[in-house]
Amino acid sequence: MAAVRDYKKLAADIKSTIGEQNIVSATHCATRLRLVLKQSPSDDVTKAISAMPGVIQVMEKGGQYQIVIGTHAKDVYAELAGMMDLSAETAPAEKQSFLNRVIAAMSGIFAPFVYILAAGGLIQGVLIIINQFAPAFAKTGTYSVLNLISWTPFVFLPVLIAITASHHFKCNTFVAVWCALALTGSMWTDIATQIGNGDIVRFLGIRLTSTTYTSTVLPPIFMVLVLSYLEKFLNKHLPDVIKAIAVPFISAAVMIPATILVIGPVTQGLSNLVAEGYTALYNVVPPLASAIIGGVWEVLVIFGIHWGMAAVSLANQAAYGFDTIQIGITIAVVSQMAAAFAVFARSRNKQMKETSLSAGITAIFGITEPTVYGVTLRLKKPFVCACISAAIGNAAASLFGTRYFQYAGLPGVLTCVNAIDQSKNGAYPGSFTGILIGMAIAAVLTFVLVMIVGFEDKPDEEAQPAIEHKEETSAEQPVENENKTSGAPAEILSPLTGTVVKLTDVPDPTFAGEVLGKGAAVIPSEGKLYAPFDGTVENVFDTRHAIALTSDAGVELLIHIGLETVELKGKYFEPKVHDGDHVHAGDLLIEFDLKEIAKKYQMFTPVLVTNADEFDDNVVPAQTEGEIHAGDRLLTVGAAQA
Repeated sequence: MAAVRDYKKLAADIKSTIGEQNIVSATHCATRLRLVLKQSPSDDVTKAISAMPGVIQVMEKGGQYQIVIGTHAKDVYAELAGMMDLSAETAPAEKQSFLNRVIAAMSGIFAPFVYILAAGGLIQGVLIIINQFAPAFAKTGTYSVLNLISWTPFVFLPVLIAITASHHFKCNTFVAVWCALALTGSMWTDIATQIGNGDIVRFLGIRLTSTTYTSTVLPPIFMVLVLSYLEKFLNKHLPDVIKAIAVPFISAAVMIPATILVIGPVTQGLSNLVAEGYTALYNVVPPLASAIIGGVWEVLVIFGIHWGMAAVSLANQAAYGFDTIQIGITIAVVSQMAAAFAVFARSRNKQMKETSLSAGITAIFGITEPTVYGVTLRLKKPFVCACISAAIGNAAASLFGTRYFQYAGLPGVLTCVNAIDQSKNGAYPGSFTGILIGMAIAAVLTFVLVMIVGFEDKPDEEAQPAIEHKEETSAEQPVENENKTSGAPAEILSPLTGTVVKLTDVPDPTFAGEVLGKGAAVIPSEGKLYAPFDGTVENVFDTRHAIALTSDAGVELLIHIGLETVELKGKYFEPKVHDGDHVHAGDLLIEFDLKEIAKKYQMFTPVLVTNADEFDDNVVPAQTEGEIHAGDRLLTVGAAQA
């Protein structure tokens, strides 16, 4: 990526390439120009924009056409706004297709607690391994307690869904949890069992069904969706003096029976129908069904559609005691992991080797976003090789009757033990063998294909054109940061008190893939952001959620408070400095209401060195995990290039 200098030209090029009539609205965050378009551009248009000087990456996400530019996104937006009418009044962010709204809802509901499901699945996997070598362990109290711990997030999945769905649909979380607890509690389970045994139970004269709601997905989602509309109606029409007690009372009194009578049976029936349809296809042509899941899974991940499959997978587990979809996911993850390691082995580019190795290791734990966005999709051919190999590996695994007998939150190498059949009759003795063979085929074939097919790889010494571009543009605008030193390494202090997280573990592909720069992330425990060094405030973003700084040593830093917090449009953020201010390490830069922001947004706060290439990409975290206090050393940045 060449340095952005002529913002007006880049904005004009983007407008003309996409077509002014196709642009409905535009906004920007700290690093991205976000466009809402009437019609998705062709691949050629996307390729043309991706190749423009200053553009890092282009993606379609959440109904938006997002152009990743870096800290100059605001400047490009300002130029674009000068060419078009992009006022907020004419840019309704809610204008999304039905499909995009569904994708956004599923992602927003499942993403916050997927790691909880993954942890529960890992405990189940450990128990499976122990039981293979020590069968008597299953009869101990220790096993019973650990088994209880592992199953809890799955049994009470509707409660987890109620929490995140209430945030997404903007209704009272406590009322939503109340309703979910009523559905998953033992009292309703006893009533449902009574009905299942042949007794007739009625509510206000209406006969109840025996549907149970532990481990269900769609019933709690639709329950909270309807609850959000009911709450809005009640808050609008009830007198203020009784709202505090009347709204939760009426909401629970209406929603719990409504779910038991209508919402639950209908949505759970729909979920079971989809699961049965997939199972029917699998029973008729197992290799075809498996190849489809394995081959397209990572494509679904790219568009965020993969969350919708969780409902089908969980429905399979509930109805049959096993699931074949997660076999496909596991092998697809292994293929992407192998592709990342193949890129590491073949690439001659130092930064790509570091990125691919880190992404490959992350994929071992079932997390493929850094691999997909940072490596394979970026290079294109490795992504295709991985998808093809995953389809073949899954087809092979299906021949052994491979299934998952425990749900895995994040399927991957570590969860393959979930394919061990521990049932008394042992109906699928080849299941574990099948997944081992499928993973081996996918991994080896992916690695070999990537090594043979290759990809566009630029060695380090070919980075000179970016420098030449800077020299060409210097006549138009002075080169920034002439005070860069080539002396001792610079220290970046932590701007926050909280918990340090590896950048690759941030659940945002642009940050995790180090697209915008190298560094680390902090999850804050208090709402104060301090200056990490002596330097200048380059930009306090209009939405107040991010700040760009330049140290006296020439280190350019971007600090982005939380993920997707641009949506708050400055609410809960209070900057204490202005553009152009000179600050000293420890000066208060921004105060923010951590409690309110964290109700809806993940608080991973990336601290990025955006000009790491000018320091030989020598950005070293002082620590990669654990607690940290504002003012502690967070990063060390090597000497600038001579």
